[in-house]
Amino acid sequence: MGTDREFRMADGAELVGRQNESFEMLVSIPLDDSGFVGRQCPDCSLVFRMDAEHYKALPDDLTLWCVYCGHHTEHSEFITEQQRDRVMRAAGDFAMQTVSQELAKAFGGMSRDTRGSSFSLSYKSRPFCPRPLPEIDEEQLVRVRTCAGCQNDYAVFGEHRYCPVCGQLPAASIAFDALQADTARLNALETLPSDTKALLREQGVFTRNWVDTVENVVGVVEALASSLFRSAVPNADSLLNGKGAIFQRLDHMTDLIVAAGFADLRTNLGTQTWQRLLETWAARHVFTHNDGIVDEKYLTRVPGSSTRIGQRLVLTDTTCRRALDDAKALCECLIDVLR
Repeated sequence: MGTDREFRMADGAELVGRQNESFEMLVSIPLDDSGFVGRQCPDCSLVFRMDAEHYKALPDDLTLWCVYCGHHTEHSEFITEQQRDRVMRAAGDFAMQTVSQELAKAFGGMSRDTRGSSFSLSYKSRPFCPRPLPEIDEEQLVRVRTCAGCQNDYAVFGEHRYCPVCGQLPAASIAFDALQADTARLNALETLPSDTKALLREQGVFTRNWVDTVENVVGVVEALASSLFRSAVPNADSLLNGKGAIFQRLDHMTDLIVAAGFADLRTNLGTQTWQRLLETWAARHVFTHNDGIVDEKYLTRVPGSSTRIGQRLVLTDTTCRRALDDAKALCECLIDVLR
């Protein structure tokens, strides 16, 4: 086989080492305009991005986490499809040249003779022109996120639960991200053209979005409160035994926290905020369990409501945004009380 200089490689591909018949090839991976490189989970196939400088500084034996599903494996397994295509193009060009050289060695010295019942073959190699490597045109980042634990910067394109370097994100980060996502969804609907908004409103999309927001708010608080309580209270399992979904019930949750020796959320948040939270939780319950139809239980929890039993509760953009603000305040209070 020829020397390394006899191989012609495209820009971005380079032979950097050789040991006997083994070659080491380096293929560059272009970064985006912000200096981030794409990573793709080998399990769920979703793509995220990492700051290339931070990534380069990490250990060679690094294992990565998928930010979406939590799959955890050797970092080289997170190559994206476009990056793999680029590498395979370079490898294919190299393979073509090695085959060409072997054929030239095997047949180049043989002469052509068609006399008799047999003939010989000769092979003439031609100069090889490598094809340009495919560009990388992956989704660009919208917002840079910095892990509070390891300080690595990364970007995601959907709901996520993990840092690519250190794994499971803190419950507080997940909660505030979720509340921000619901706010962004409300904002997105408001920016639509008037005719599109009218069509979606007529089809119930706005109403459904408001209902989802209220249901999501309760779920976010429940998950955060449960995580914080279990971390802060050594005998949490025994205290929670037999209490069911207690973190879905505001007053019961608060009584539990007080009984464990912590401050009263109701006092810290104030009467007005707490009453609005109770109304949000009551609305979530009636939509989740009764398709929004007001019953006696709802009116007991929201005595100031003007709706009557049998009416369907009506939500608005304003009530949802207020619920998100109140939920954020409750999350901050939970963190302060249970730290």
